Formats: sequence, structure tokens, C-alpha cells
Amino acid sequence: MTAESGFCGRGAGKGRGYHHGGLRQALLAAARALISERGPAGFTLAEAAKRVGVTGAAPYRHFADRNALIAELAQQGFEHFNEELARAWNGGKPDALSALRRRGHAYLSFARTEPGLYKAMFGDAGALARQSGDAGQKAFDDLMRTTVAVLRQFYAPEQGARALALQIWSTTHGVAELMLAGHFGEGLETPTAILEESVNALIDAAVRKALGVPPVLPVRT
Repeated sequence: MTAESGFCGRGAGKGRGYHHGGLRQALLAAARALISERGPAGFTLAEAAKRVGVTGAAPYRHFADRNALIAELAQQGFEHFNEELARAWNGGKPDALSALRRRGHAYLSFARTEPGLYKAMFGDAGALARQSGDAGQKAFDDLMRTTVAVLRQFYAPEQGARALALQIWSTTHGVAELMLAGHFGEGLETPTAILEESVNALIDAAVRKALGVPPVLPVRT
């Protein structure tokens, strides 16, 4: 990460003079740190201002309110998130299932290393960013393309790709949230292992359904 990207806030200290958008990025970095510590609802613009050493009125030159600040942080987060997942996918090489597993690892890695961004992206205010830009939608569209590729790998029709994408996303997000909350202690399986086993089961069920193979467990109708 670089200071120019707006994700690194270590250089934003008290008394620093901010020029050419420097204050905007410093406030984003402060919000990222505060959200990491307390969650999206756990900070105010005044606290972000105090953290970077400016008056409480200064943030309003850049953001209408705290939700606007979080929304921009979420937008930046989704853009970086999409880059990381695309890098992990690597064109679906050597096969779609292996590449999907790498995406899952990258998803958890992002949540672990960027908790402030991740919580902003998927908190209530993060919805503002998804509505005002296409970065959040792109994350899901990319996942849809991966599930289409996985189903094709197993010669299954792709009609179930959207449902499979929603299931994988829900599962991955759930594992990430439990991981961030510290629920995976010593002696338990790793979050990555749990995610892989869960996604394998989802794919197996989706392929069975697509091919008309009876499920192992009864399906409630």
C-alpha cells in the first residue's frame, strides 16, 4: 500500500499541513483506523479530525457528513478488493475450481489485513458506496463469472450460477466476519480450511442439481 492510495495513514500526524487533497486522504485513513477499532458506527467526523490534528469543522470542506466519508472509504475499498480478487483469479488458471479457491483465500486475506476497509464496505453506510458507484456490483459480477466457469468445468448448465454465487458470497462473508470477531481460536480448523470445505459442498450440491443427480440430503420444498 502507498500513502498516495489513501489507505496508509501512519504519516498523518498532528500539526501536519495538508495541501492538494492531503487532508481528504488523511481523514479517510483516520476513518479506516477508527472503523477497524470500533466498527462503522463507532466514530464521528470530529474524532477523525482530532486524529489528524485539524479542527472539527475542517472535514466538512471535503465530506457532507460521516456517511459520505464512509461511503468514499467503502468505494476505495471495493476498488482495491476487486484488484486483489482479480489477481487471485488470474484468468481462471489452471482451472476454474483452483482459481475460485485462490479467490476465497484472497477474500479472507483482505478482510484480515484491511479490517477498516472491509467493515466500511459491508457496513450499513457501505451501501451508499455501492449505490453511487459500480465497484461493489463489479465484485459480485466477477464472482458470477467464476461460478459460471466452475459449473462449465463440471459440464453443468450455468443457470444455477447466480444462486451459487450468492451462496458462496454469503458463506465467505460469514467466515470472514467470524474470523474478524475472533471466533476461530487455537485447536479449531483454520478459516481458510472451513471456507474451502463449505464452498466445495456448495459446488457439489449445485452441480448435482444442475445435472439432475439426487442430493444426498433431502431438499425442503
